[in-house]
Amino acid sequence: MTEQIAFVRPTMSEPRRAPVKTTGVVGFLRERLFGSPFNIGLTIASALLLWFTIVPSVQFLFVDAVWNGMDRTACLRENVGHTVGACWPFIQAKFDQFVYGFYPAGERWRVNLTFAIAALLLLPLLIPRAPAKVLNAGLFFVAFPFVAFFLLHGGGLQGFGVSWLAKFLSAAANLIAEAGFVLSRLGQTSSVLSPAINAVATVIIWLGFAAAYLIQPVLWLRDRIEQSAAPLWTDFVITAAIVSIALFIINGHVRTGWRSLAMSVVTFVGIAGIIAAMGLDRGGFPIVDTRQWGGLLVTLVVSVTGIVVSMPVGIALALGRRSTIPLIRLFSVVFIEFWRGVPLITVLFFATYMLPLFLPGNFTIDNLVRVLIGVALFAGSYNAEVIRGGLQAVPRGQTEAANALGLSYWRTTGLIVMPQALRLVIPGLVNSFIALFKDTTLVLIVAIFDLLGQLRAAFSDPNWATPTTLFTGFAFCGMIYFVFCFGMSRYSLFVERRLNAHRNV
Repeated sequence: MTEQIAFVRPTMSEPRRAPVKTTGVVGFLRERLFGSPFNIGLTIASALLLWFTIVPSVQFLFVDAVWNGMDRTACLRENVGHTVGACWPFIQAKFDQFVYGFYPAGERWRVNLTFAIAALLLLPLLIPRAPAKVLNAGLFFVAFPFVAFFLLHGGGLQGFGVSWLAKFLSAAANLIAEAGFVLSRLGQTSSVLSPAINAVATVIIWLGFAAAYLIQPVLWLRDRIEQSAAPLWTDFVITAAIVSIALFIINGHVRTGWRSLAMSVVTFVGIAGIIAAMGLDRGGFPIVDTRQWGGLLVTLVVSVTGIVVSMPVGIALALGRRSTIPLIRLFSVVFIEFWRGVPLITVLFFATYMLPLFLPGNFTIDNLVRVLIGVALFAGSYNAEVIRGGLQAVPRGQTEAANALGLSYWRTTGLIVMPQALRLVIPGLVNSFIALFKDTTLVLIVAIFDLLGQLRAAFSDPNWATPTTLFTGFAFCGMIYFVFCFGMSRYSLFVERRLNAHRNV
């Protein structure tokens, strides 16, 4: 039997140190700001940077700022008695110019009404739980652009569907025939390729003549409409009847076409109400040329139009670049690489000064419309590559499963692939939108005065020539751009978190 030896400590052990606090303000400071020598140095450097930037900015914008005055004398140091900061009376005096540009003062209520309608239609779209999303989206993306155009630009409707179709078909037929004649004259200058070119030119010319002959019923109907007592409403009723009957027949006529017929009738009744309310059948509002637009109005028109139009353009180009049809894929690749290979300034110069040289002599496009087209195509090319990255990130098994269920290509793309791809590329798309919103300042080089352009024009006013006017104006514009860009960024984060709530990432 072995002897067991027990040990009993004669003294009490030293008490342990209390655990380090990791919660609350003290824990945050210890863990995040002063957890290591590197963090301590970085915290001190950041605090110094904020001290030398934020404090002078606040002092310039608020503490030493001048808030009231009628002219430049209110913002001079010898009159104020201390160092002068921001000259806010300058912003107050030029505020209408910054918002409306040179839009007539008596018609600015139309701009305000356009902003109000846009806000009322956009806010429900941004709220996830708001009802009637489809109707709201249709009003914002389809109806609102036409209402905004007639509110901002003015004027009335010259005809409706049948008249517009007749004009388009006539222009297309004339363009085909003119292209044939041009090609024929080109063939006369080449002795080697002359027979082949002349043959192609002859075919094109006859196609133009055939198109002109085939559209004679439409032209005859247009002539009858113009001879009626109320040409616009006659054209409207005929167009509504043709479209409604066509939708009724396409969607199953007697068996399942009643819903489409009812929706078509309701839509045309709504359009008729808008035409009557805005007086578009009586000439509409006074016309305000786009050369009088400016300020924040132009900035929002260019940026919103570019963002909205560039999305379908980008989706179409991304799908085209992944298409299995060589011609579509080649066209998409060439289009994307061309527009991405030139700077936006070149696009704006070409759209403003070069594009009219390629159009027929009797065909003109408004300067602002040309800029909108160029910006939309430029942004669409960049969005196409972002969306294509999202399409490549979707597992191939998704498409194979859809094919196994018998879904067509368009249903597979629209219901399965594209929603997943767009969810993955939200940061990239919003980044492109923010860049586009800031790039609208480049329209100044083609004589369109956006917010920054109006600011530069305001600097030339000698009544507000002070040492701080320049800095005040740029600070004011910078705050406006920051509010819009920061709002888009934060909302994109909200949407991204909401769409990824079910994923454990």
